Amino acid sequence: MPFARIIDPEWLDELPAEDPRAERSRRDLKRINRFMFQAAIVARLMKRACEGSRPPRRILELGAGDGTFMLSVARVLAPAWPGVRLSLLDRQNIVAPATREAFRRLGWETETVCADVFAFFGSAPEMSADLITANLFLHHFEPERLSVLLDGIARATEAFVACEPERGLSGLIGSRLLWAIGCNDVSRHDAITSVRAGFRDAELSALWPKGRWALAENAAFPFSHCFVARRDGAS
Repeated sequence: MPFARIIDPEWLDELPAEDPRAERSRRDLKRINRFMFQAAIVARLMKRACEGSRPPRRILELGAGDGTFMLSVARVLAPAWPGVRLSLLDRQNIVAPATREAFRRLGWETETVCADVFAFFGSAPEMSADLITANLFLHHFEPERLSVLLDGIARATEAFVACEPERGLSGLIGSRLLWAIGCNDVSRHDAITSVRAGFRDAELSALWPKGRWALAENAAFPFSHCFVARRDGAS
């Protein structure tokens, strides 16, 4: 049976970047992303958002962390999407030089944007990105704040994709089993919190601003919830 969204603080967001438990949890998150097939899902969503259009030249990732997740996605997309300028937005600048170099070898130029996402979209020019993407990020926000964020995203891009936790029993069970792959206490707490704050059905579509947009929203095996918004007539 569906249960209501509950948004509680996640421990990783409150720990200093250099805290050993935070560093361990970021490593855990990479394994969790692999376990959930997140990179493959997000790459597929990005291709869908740009299907029939020229490859995007300007991509913005929200909540980019250390950049390694988007690097996994870029390895799938770069052969068909050359010369991308990628902006990695996060409140902390923790993208390592080796990660930047790995993007460069793929032919993608990167920049880090250390900013609060609401402040960023408060000053971002319209159509400043061809494609904006977010992985396990939107669930942090209450509906009112999320609606403001989605409105800012819609003004700044031709297409948007998000991959979030699916709010349901299977995800909750899976999050409670992360001890089995060695995840620490921060990761186990935050996984449960994320599922409770996740999405289902057409909840993100209902919050997306009205206008000429083609929207798609669906669950993705095993524990993800996907959203794609594409401006009608985007080319």
